[in-house]
Amino acid sequence: MPVINVEDLTEKDKAQMEVSQLRNEVKLERWLTSKCCEEIKDYIQAGVEEDILVKGIPEEKNPFKEKGGCVVC
Repeated sequence: MPVINVEDLTEKDKAQMEVSQLRNEVKLERWLTSKCCEEIKDYIQAGVEEDILVKGIPEEKNPFKEKGGCVVC
């Protein structure tokens, strides 16, 4: 998709782009926020056993664990 510099467009072109965007947005299916939140919560809870962000990385498999220490004398 080519890059469009909006500053180079005429007011008519800008209005046409805005109308086109609004037509696309009207077609989207809307859901209640409460329903979406429940589904997201259920999805997260279903995968909590495999989720590294919740469970954490085991020490022996952590690639970012420091291998050794440094002593300053």
